[in-house]
Amino acid sequence: MTAAFDSRSASIAVRSFADLKPVRRALAEAAAQQAERERAAQEAARRAQIERHLFAHSIGPVQPIKGQEGRRWHRQELPEPVPVQRQLDEARALLESISDEFDVSTLLDVDDQLSYRRPGVGLDVTRKLRSGAWSIQRQLDLHGLRTDEAREALGEFIRLAHRTGLRCVRIVHGKGLGSPGRVPVLKGRVQRWLVQKKEVLAFVQARPLDGGAGALVVLLQPGGGELAEAIDSKKR
Repeated sequence: MTAAFDSRSASIAVRSFADLKPVRRALAEAAAQQAERERAAQEAARRAQIERHLFAHSIGPVQPIKGQEGRRWHRQELPEPVPVQRQLDEARALLESISDEFDVSTLLDVDDQLSYRRPGVGLDVTRKLRSGAWSIQRQLDLHGLRTDEAREALGEFIRLAHRTGLRCVRIVHGKGLGSPGRVPVLKGRVQRWLVQKKEVLAFVQARPLDGGAGALVVLLQPGGGELAEAIDSKKR
């Protein structure tokens, strides 16, 4: 008797019943492998099921709280963040604000140029300032600015100049040649603003070569220069 038997693992020629032993062995191995694959798949499915319900398995059986049926839980709204830095900046700006209503007439020296020196500053300071003893290190030109813009620009300029350690600056306010009545609009205001700035020690009308009646030369308090030092250190 001759027959041919095809299995998944091999093709075996069967000539007698004795030749069936390898066939049975191959079938048994194939069945064992299939059973192992099914067992592994079942174990993987069981582990996945456990992981999906890990929380429920951990806490055990639960019961709903009585009287809570139909109750909705609303998400708590977080409060708006407090703009602390902006508040500090606004407080500082208010502290450093300069007014147009300030009476500067009693603080100016009665001379032909209406110079100013802070109490305790001697006449020699304004005399040296007028003669050019201090070189002008930087200037601010207010031409073309509205009053509010000029006031803000002047305050920021003086503050930054003092922080960077500058001592002598020039403020150009114009002679009013293009204004109605040819009267300088900003000259008197600039004087009022400068007198209110704690950084200002003195100011005088500029020399003709530095702008004459259209500008002021301002002497500032000695500044710490911390900003200039920080900039220099970065450059290094």
